[in-house]
Formats: sequence, structure tokens, C-alpha cells
Amino acid sequence: MNTVAILVAVSAAVLIPLLWWATPRYPRSILALGFVLITIGHGMGLFVAPREAMMGDVGRILYAHVPTAWVALVTFTIAFGAAVGSLWTNKPGWDATAESAVEIGVLLTGMLLLQGSIWARPTWGVWWTWDPRLTTTAILMVSFIGVLVLRGLIDQPDRRSTITAVATILAAVNVPIVYKSVEWWNSLHQGYSSPDTVSDPMVLPLRITAFGMTFFAVGAIGLRRRVSLAESAADSSPELPPLPEPLNLGAN
Repeated sequence: MNTVAILVAVSAAVLIPLLWWATPRYPRSILALGFVLITIGHGMGLFVAPREAMMGDVGRILYAHVPTAWVALVTFTIAFGAAVGSLWTNKPGWDATAESAVEIGVLLTGMLLLQGSIWARPTWGVWWTWDPRLTTTAILMVSFIGVLVLRGLIDQPDRRSTITAVATILAAVNVPIVYKSVEWWNSLHQGYSSPDTVSDPMVLPLRITAFGMTFFAVGAIGLRRRVSLAESAADSSPELPPLPEPLNLGAN
């Protein structure tokens, strides 16, 4: 196991339990930390990191595009795990997490496709092409949009959480397909980006931005989860109109 893999494993072992504990309690702080790290990482990518050897300054979109791609897939993986938890326990917290992660994942994937189109125009000469990575990513976003549309059509809370969980699990099948698409099929898209494939001066801003996007996504999921739980509580205990005053039939 190389040094990078060890660092990633140790970081995950520390970061995941910490975020699990902190997100329900301090989502705004996590979101703010994400924005700060994204700002720092993008600033370093624009003004400190060297120009990309083949693409020049156009290649600086790497610092936005690659972390967005990583975290979008992580977010949908969180949605998958929460959906399994929802089916297993039938607890509203898992359902709220699944809904929130799907929404944030769709947002990130929309940003990812937009960034990719901006990058493709000067490098490939087109805004869009039916490349395997692009096509599977578009299918991924449409699938999870379908999950949200389906959820919005169901009124009964228990039935809604069950169908949402099943639909989320089915949609998440495409996550590993998106990740492996550049390996399984001939693709215009570049291969996997990692500290091993990126020049050393580019690694730090890329890593800072990746952590920033992670905190942004987790904080946003935490905030949206609060709203979803409040909506579930309102569905379970709807406000009823006050009882009418009793009639006094004996009064003259």
C-alpha cells in the first residue's frame, strides 16, 4: 500500500466519525468551513499553481471540476447507505438523510455537467458529446431527479419513504458504472485523477478543494435533513382546527 493510500485511509477513519457526530449538530459551521476551503483551494489553483502543460490556463478548471465529480459520487453513495438504513429501520432520520443526499447529489452533478461542458468546448471543440463518462453521468442525474419526482407524488409518509429508498438504491447502481466508465469503454474523457496522476504543485490546491467540497456537501445535507425531518413531523402530526364551542341549549 503506497503512502497516498495510507493517508486517505487514515483521513477517512478520522473524518467520517467526526462528520457523523458533528453534522446533525453543526451543519452551518461545516458548510462555512467548506466555503472557506473551496475559496482557498480555488485561489491557489488560479493564482499559485502552475499552468497545465497541454491546456494552459484552461486546465485550471481541474480544481473545480474534479472535486465536484468526486464529491457528487460520494454524496450519492451516502444516499444509497441512508436508503438501506431507511429500509432496515424504517426510521425518519434515515429517510431524511436519503432525500437530502439525493438533492445535494443532483445539484453537484448538474454543476459537474456544466463545468464539463465549459471545459470540453476549448479542449474537444464541442460543448457536449455522447462520451461514455458524460452519458453515464447524465443518466445518473436524470435517475436521481426521477427519485425526487417520484417522492413528490406520494403523500403517505411510510409508503413514500419505502419507495424513495428502493428507487434510490436502484439509481445508485449507476454510481460505480460512472466511476469505471473510462476504464470499461473507449472514452475521450481523461482517466482517473489522483495525487499520483497530478503534478506535485497541483496536488495541494486539488486536495484542499476536495475537502472543501466534501464539507460543503455534508453541511448542506445536514441543513436539508433538518428541513426534511420537520416536514415529516408535520405530516405525522398535522395541525387540526380547534374544537367548536359546545352549544348551550338551555340558554334563553
